[in-house]
Amino acid sequence: MVYVIASVTVKAGRMEEFIEVFKRHVPAVRAEKGCIQYVPTIDFVTDAPAQVIEKNVVTNLEIWENMAALQGHVEGPAMAALEKDSGEFMEAFSVKVLREA
Repeated sequence: MVYVIASVTVKAGRMEEFIEVFKRHVPAVRAEKGCIQYVPTIDFVTDAPAQVIEKNVVTNLEIWENMAALQGHVEGPAMAALEKDSGEFMEAFSVKVLREA
C-alpha cells in the first residue's frame, strides 16, 4: 500500500469555501481504481502537549493500493477537476508519499 499526506495551505478567509469545493470532488476520487482511503481533515484542537495547530491547513489522508493507482489518480480527470476548481483558494501545497516501515 501507498500512504499519502497531502497538505494544502488555504488562503486566509477562504477555508470554508475551499472545504466545500474539495468535498464535492471526494466521491469521484474515492471511486477511482485503487483508492482505499481519501479523507480531508483539519486540525482538531486538543490538550496534547506536542500538537501543532495550523489553522489554514487542510490535510488529506490517502491510502492507495499501489503506486500505479496513485499515479492514475494524479494523472486522472478527478484530480484535474479538483485542481481546476480549488486552485484559487490555495496558497501552498505539499505531498508526502509514504510506505510502511
